[in-house]
Amino acid sequence: MTKKLEVISPVDGSLYAERELADERTVIALLHSAKKAQQAWSKVPLEERAHLCTRFVDAFCTMKEEIVPELAWQMGRPVAFGAGEVGGFEERARAMIGLAKEALSPYVPPATEGFTRYIKREPLGVVLTISAWNYPYLIAVNSIVPALMAGNSVVLKMSHQTPLCAERLALAMEKAGAPDGIFQIVHMDHVTAAKAVAHPDVNYVAFTGSVSGGAAIERAATGRFIGVGLELGGKDPAYVRADANLTHAVEGLVDGAFFNSGQSCCGIERIYVHEKLYEDFIDAFESLTRQYVLGDPLDPETTLGPMVRPGAAEFVRGQITDAVRVGARSLIDEAEFPASRPGTAYLSPHVLTDVTHKMSLMRDETFGPAVGIMKTASDEEALQLMNDSPYGLTASIWTEDEEAASRLGDGLETGTVFMNRCDYLDPYLAWTGVRDSGHGCTLSPFGYEALTRPKSYHLRTKT
Repeated sequence: MTKKLEVISPVDGSLYAERELADERTVIALLHSAKKAQQAWSKVPLEERAHLCTRFVDAFCTMKEEIVPELAWQMGRPVAFGAGEVGGFEERARAMIGLAKEALSPYVPPATEGFTRYIKREPLGVVLTISAWNYPYLIAVNSIVPALMAGNSVVLKMSHQTPLCAERLALAMEKAGAPDGIFQIVHMDHVTAAKAVAHPDVNYVAFTGSVSGGAAIERAATGRFIGVGLELGGKDPAYVRADANLTHAVEGLVDGAFFNSGQSCCGIERIYVHEKLYEDFIDAFESLTRQYVLGDPLDPETTLGPMVRPGAAEFVRGQITDAVRVGARSLIDEAEFPASRPGTAYLSPHVLTDVTHKMSLMRDETFGPAVGIMKTASDEEALQLMNDSPYGLTASIWTEDEEAASRLGDGLETGTVFMNRCDYLDPYLAWTGVRDSGHGCTLSPFGYEALTRPKSYHLRTKT
């Protein structure tokens, strides 16, 4: 019997979409075709690859009106913000297309008489992208476009929560006139996905998801000697120094904590505020949080949609309950947000003080609309607290002193250091994490390194 995936919408708990899952034989055939297509695609000049990828982006952007409500139905993001993902997709894709010529150009060392020497960057082959639901397009594009630009073919497995997003990308690629086989999508279960990772036709895996999911991908790839890029969890901190612009910090960090209902690997989950600003910061943060409108994401007035599923909301409720039980203070009464009800995916924003690192809320990834805020007495204390985590994706420092931000950044164990902003991926900078936040790199010129292999030419011209 054919297995199916079911998309249960967080909007109302209804069955929104249903798709057949590919069996192992189908997936293997698809990988074979991707390998064959890649051999031809690798010989296509870079300029032509750029034209194809540009047409792909153009075609995708024309679908914005359809994409926005689809996102709301599949994963709950309010339609008021859905267009932002389309814009972010376009920004990242066009940046990586523009960076390709420099990143993929041969390296030529200093001249040596009688020899010609250079290093080419060659494609790996077939790239398997396993993407997540929380930013389905933004995550997928990080590997899809640079992989294609480098001469690889791509097979995309999208999250079971957002399969229509994969189909949108496939449609855009078809409209762009892509050669058969260079970009394909597949819906498959975890067992079949693991077998795909282990298959010899796959030459690189780009995975975004949980720490446990990343570990499973690594196990599946064991002994294959292939590259595996892992973007995993986060518990991203922010530090508000005594000299911070209070209004700017509050506005930025409220958005960083609650955008996408807190379901972002680089969202703000813990905040440390210098004691000189602490009371004023708390008052302003609490006030602004209360202005959110929790409700139907298809309503243009909604600013906070449901979490992806009721179980995710219950996990966050559990963290909050446990924290309050051992001394934390919750500043927001859930009753202020009538749509927030146990047993549903709808959860009000939560702000907690009197928190410690002994609490799960400040230690383990929350991935929901809840943030803990602690008072600090110094930069040194803030730095110690920010580093006290098994994760290391991003960290933000809010200050008017650039030198101080740079100095503190040098001491932070993280992939990205922000000053006076957070929760953003600049496509011209490397996107990477440390410790349990994963390994590997996407975006920037460095993002091309994992998707290619260096090939050295050492040619003796005089004998």
